[in-house]
Amino acid sequence: MILVTGGAGFIGANFVLDWLACEGEPVVNLDKLTYAGNLQTLSSLERDTRHHFIRGDIGDRDLVTSLLREHRPRAVVNFAAESHVDRSIHGPGDFIQTNVVGTFNLLEAVRGYWATLSEEERSSFRFLHVSTDEVYGTLAATDAPFSEANRYEPNSPYSASKAASDHLVRAWHHTYGLPVVTTNCSNNYGPYHFPEKLIPLVILNAIAGKTLPIYGDGQQIRDWLYVKDHCAAIRRVLAAGKVGETYNVGGWNEKANLDVVHTICTMLDELQPRSDGKPYAEQITFVADRPGHDRRYAIDARKLEQELGWNPAETFETGIRKTVAWYLANREWTDAVTSGSYRQWIDRQYGNEA
Repeated sequence: MILVTGGAGFIGANFVLDWLACEGEPVVNLDKLTYAGNLQTLSSLERDTRHHFIRGDIGDRDLVTSLLREHRPRAVVNFAAESHVDRSIHGPGDFIQTNVVGTFNLLEAVRGYWATLSEEERSSFRFLHVSTDEVYGTLAATDAPFSEANRYEPNSPYSASKAASDHLVRAWHHTYGLPVVTTNCSNNYGPYHFPEKLIPLVILNAIAGKTLPIYGDGQQIRDWLYVKDHCAAIRRVLAAGKVGETYNVGGWNEKANLDVVHTICTMLDELQPRSDGKPYAEQITFVADRPGHDRRYAIDARKLEQELGWNPAETFETGIRKTVAWYLANREWTDAVTSGSYRQWIDRQYGNEA
């Protein structure tokens, strides 16, 4: 049995589905079900006795303690986090509460549980903390990609809150001996991605005939990682990662945001052409850049490759084609999440064109 926190969000839900398909080991899934948590993503597990879902907050130490005592997991995989930079700029408080205070309470509950285990169980137990490359700050065009040795230089409330959580995890290992492993991933994309992020937003706006909003000049560079490759990497780190170590997970796919959008438009031109025959790229609109927008992220994932033998299975070209096809084929899921407060958020965030 493993405990997964944030297992109804984008990456967490993909991990739960992947874990049960590949490992078969039961999962206790704890998720607060904020706007980005979606149980519909896990609908295929509705009658699967290996999946135990509990709605709750990682900051609720009593709840987490009771779950640990009842289910006695051999590992905890922590995905639970507020993760959208734009939202953190408008409302940083939620990010501090979940990513910093929540992680602290989770660590304390896990530490208390771990102390009750037998010596053999203690030595095999793992706390795997899932984090982001944004904690490293930004890169110039000629800088080497981020390695695990890069110092932390977070530039947004979101990345600062994740950096704080990483430091807490590290400290709980060095001070209390808690057997932790941390992963820092690049930009994920793929099925079940909440459409406030670039790739699903562009796909859905395009087929709805809406503008495709691009921040600034669109030349911000990110390393793109297909979510199922990320899940495979986490499984590998959980199985063989060295206690106390950090592993960067990247896709070796540096792309400018504008290039990503043009790639999506080209694929939609092929897979679902506009009724007027015009290219989707005509819908691209440049909007005012967000404050403090990091220019470039890039991940050096050689440590994970050399020490644990992991490499991404998907190129950006294969992964983005699978992603576009998934969104076109799953309109019921997208329609369910693109209503109400989400629409108000999009209007407020992208309403003012540059």
